[in-house]
Amino acid sequence: MATSGLSRRRVGGSSTTATEDENGLGVGLTPTANLNGYGSAPHSPSASSANISGPSTISHAGSAFEGGSKVAFDPRDVEREAQEVRKGGRMPRLTIMEEVLLLGLKDRQGYLSFWNDNISYALRGCILLELALRRRIAVVKDPSRRRQPLPDRLVEVIDDSQTGETILDETLRMMKSQDNAKIGVNSWIDLLSGETWNISKIGFQLKQVRERLAKGLVDKGVLRTEKRNFLLFDMATHPVADTRTKETIVNRCVALLMSQTSAIPPQAIGKEGENCRVTRSVCLVCAAYAASVLDNAFSRLGYEEREAAFQRCDDILAEFAVWPFGSSSGVPSATTRRRESSARIGAGSSGLSGREAVLGLLQGVRGEMQNSGDGASDGEDLCFEVVAAVLEVLSKLDSLL
Repeated sequence: MATSGLSRRRVGGSSTTATEDENGLGVGLTPTANLNGYGSAPHSPSASSANISGPSTISHAGSAFEGGSKVAFDPRDVEREAQEVRKGGRMPRLTIMEEVLLLGLKDRQGYLSFWNDNISYALRGCILLELALRRRIAVVKDPSRRRQPLPDRLVEVIDDSQTGETILDETLRMMKSQDNAKIGVNSWIDLLSGETWNISKIGFQLKQVRERLAKGLVDKGVLRTEKRNFLLFDMATHPVADTRTKETIVNRCVALLMSQTSAIPPQAIGKEGENCRVTRSVCLVCAAYAASVLDNAFSRLGYEEREAAFQRCDDILAEFAVWPFGSSSGVPSATTRRRESSARIGAGSSGLSGREAVLGLLQGVRGEMQNSGDGASDGEDLCFEVVAAVLEVLSKLDSLL
């Protein structure tokens, strides 16, 4: 009977022992198996007598797929999971940088807008946000730091353990190397973006961040890789493969920014048990707003609804880009006043605006500060102070660029 393809046949009465299996002869194969003959072994009297003498037995090498009990695992993963539980919950599947990048990608084309100059700088800020929420970096605890502007406060590494994300670990190593000469939040974002005239600091630039993040999303099954021709050259693109994941991120942004009350909608935050899920949703909409990719999440909204959503995002950014959170002066700019009038039209008389609209978010974030583990004392959390400093830098992104 003819067979197609290369197959391995287990010989029922073979005299293969566990010793032979360990020597690399295979499981259930005789030493004289002819693999070029599709697994057929030459007939021999000894093999025939072995087949007659006893029942056929198949030995396994402890594989979990064959009913064995040996399962390989990395002890560092178990230790990392235990640390995550102590620090406020398990880490989400996607980082803030990946979520912002996913919002900016065109679903079918698989590339970002060529006219977006903000996203590269905003992604570097998201790296510091992610490290702060994972409690790897914090503001230097110095009483005199309050005299300095929030973006200029010095940052230090408080935990140099690996995160499992390549870009985060690379940034953490660079920041650890500068423990003797600490640098401020704004300066770190500039250095990671390559915005410096200091030749000795040019090595701190993170290169190809967008492409590396896209490849990480490919590894996670969210994107796929294709090659497209752009006139004179070919370029690798990354269309969306898992539309459900991106749809979940879009729904989180829309639910948070279209809420008509101060309460936090359940669909606007991550899953139960995730690390700082309210703070992450706040950072996501603020970073996406600064990166000019929030428009993509509002494609299905009308003009008035879009203006109302942008106004709420302005209110959120104003309350969380200060330290302590919620201590802003409350003086609106001209652009904010124009959006407030449009927001009243879009939201109707029942809609809230200003600080009242974000009271629920402020309470949720303050609750996460108290339950986030080490580093929070006397109402101060130096890791969340980094979050406030990064958001203030991102709020002034248009003037910086």
